[in-house]
Amino acid sequence: MKRAPKARHRLSHENRLTWLTFGAAAPAIVVALAILWFGDYSAKVQWTLSILIAGAFLGFMASAREHIVHPLQTMTNLLAALREGDYSIRARGARVDDALGEALLEINSLGETLRVQRLGAFEATALLRTIMAEIDVAVFTFDPDHRLRLVNRAGEHLLGQPMDKLLGRRARELGLAACLEASEDAPVTLSFPGGSGRWGVRRSTFRERGLPHELLVLTDLSRTLREEERRAWQRLVRVLGHEMNNSLAPIKSIAGSLEALLRRETPPPDWQDDARSGLKSIAARADSLGRFMQAYARLAKLPPPQKEHVNLGELIRRVVSLEPRLSVNVIPGPEFRIVADGAQVEQLLINLVHNAVDASLETHGGVSIRWREAADCIEVSVADEGPGIMNPNNLFVPFFTTKPGGSGIGLALSLQIAEAHGGSLSLTNRAGGNGAEAVLRLPR
Repeated sequence: MKRAPKARHRLSHENRLTWLTFGAAAPAIVVALAILWFGDYSAKVQWTLSILIAGAFLGFMASAREHIVHPLQTMTNLLAALREGDYSIRARGARVDDALGEALLEINSLGETLRVQRLGAFEATALLRTIMAEIDVAVFTFDPDHRLRLVNRAGEHLLGQPMDKLLGRRARELGLAACLEASEDAPVTLSFPGGSGRWGVRRSTFRERGLPHELLVLTDLSRTLREEERRAWQRLVRVLGHEMNNSLAPIKSIAGSLEALLRRETPPPDWQDDARSGLKSIAARADSLGRFMQAYARLAKLPPPQKEHVNLGELIRRVVSLEPRLSVNVIPGPEFRIVADGAQVEQLLINLVHNAVDASLETHGGVSIRWREAADCIEVSVADEGPGIMNPNNLFVPFFTTKPGGSGIGLALSLQIAEAHGGSLSLTNRAGGNGAEAVLRLPR
């Protein structure tokens, strides 16, 4: 049975240098002592010089060892202090044109750099903690085991407990497990000890000490949604009231005139014509009001898109062929298929082309339509040479229109269709000429 080989005994760095110094001086000492002891010298001289040579040799060798060991111990202490986070210690003797001094100078510079960086990190952390404490959204961080590692003041208030009782507990115990699994696209309805309602969920990941952590941000949307709902109702009531007044005021006036006409003891000879004209006006205004309510119902009941593969080029050419008033210039683009509700996108493009033709007929201009493939979407552009947009703030407000007899739902309906497909719709004045340009962006 073989024995394990013994570990070789290795000399320390300072011992090796000591033996090297001894080896360098030993030949000269041996020669000097040999000459001294074998030469014609008295015993007194021999012992005196021998002690002097041995003492000088041992003294210089100890001094050389000290000059080697002390700087290394100094650098070790400096590096240990840096490792422990103490960046205030500096080494003396750091200077240029000296190998040891330059090493100490670099260590001092490293300590100063680390001190500045730690100070910046402390300041950034203090700023981050102050921001987290002051913002009114709840912020939580969880480790890979879904244990809470950090929470701000809003999070404490939401969960109804102080931080020291929350840290280390699992998300399921805190009622936050659903938030870590919820979709970020839609608000979620949640109830907590500190509040309930609809919440916006945002999640992201980061690493701490090499382990993935999850950041959870909860935003209370109830107040914002209520405010937006209130504004939407105000706009809707304002528009509905305006349209109802426009229809009911003349109906009331005409009805009063007809009532006064019928109360007269001797009606005029043409009272039947007046009554017939008044009733016709009442019917016209009632019909206009009915069309308005139908348009509102159409806007409010837009069905979700039934998506399928649609050839965009064929769809655009079919839309252009439906416009008889003006020849629309079709600028060819790439032939590809999109996933969309063909009927809804066709209605959207019909609205855009119809509006562009209406604008161009006022100035006897032209209309062009083109499509192209952008970085992350498909763009369809409809440009006209009309008078341009006078009031861009109300473009997509339902029932707002500047056209005589217009319903005011075309652009609002078009925007609703675009957003239902995950896209967007914009309408701006053309920068390089007269008229406006509508741009429809759909996902690839």
